[in-house]
Amino acid sequence: MKQWLQRLMIASVAVLTLGVITPNHEIWTNFTDKNEPNESGTHAEGMEYSLELQDNRDDLLTLDSYTREQQLVAHARLLTYEKFGQRIGPVIQNEFDQEIFPRIEAVIQTTVHNATDRRLAITEQPSGDYAEKIFHVYDKTANQDLIKFHVRTEKRPSDGYFYNFHYHTADDGFVAHHSVGDIYWSKNTPPKWLS
Repeated sequence: MKQWLQRLMIASVAVLTLGVITPNHEIWTNFTDKNEPNESGTHAEGMEYSLELQDNRDDLLTLDSYTREQQLVAHARLLTYEKFGQRIGPVIQNEFDQEIFPRIEAVIQTTVHNATDRRLAITEQPSGDYAEKIFHVYDKTANQDLIKFHVRTEKRPSDGYFYNFHYHTADDGFVAHHSVGDIYWSKNTPPKWLS
């Protein structure tokens, strides 16, 4: 009987307010008896959970085996694929993995080796639309960018659209473009980043 009354009240409130106000379902918890079992027939306080883990030390990843450099490289790859999105990524992924990313990885490794006393990190969000930013490697303590990795969409006359991967360094004030490589898209206009 209570259940039908609850449903009737919910429906009447929804009809009277034209669906603008929906009743809060928290009020029904006050009407239920504390001694009644819930619908599944069990009490939450009587439940116990256990989890057994196998102890395979060989399978565990330790901080020693997964260095700071590898963490930066892995995060850089994830952010790059995030920037590509679902429409660009599948088209250029193979060429990017074979040609472009090994060069990006080499630049990150060089930066890590040259900045041994700094705490390096990678920015979290690549830019969308037609903006260039993929990610920046920066010093966390000084809060200064060291390297900015970008990709620019270029339209070359009679050739079509290319993605130009490049980076800027803090050494020259982020002025010069250090080319990483180009990937051909097509003669059609490419979609926006993050799409």
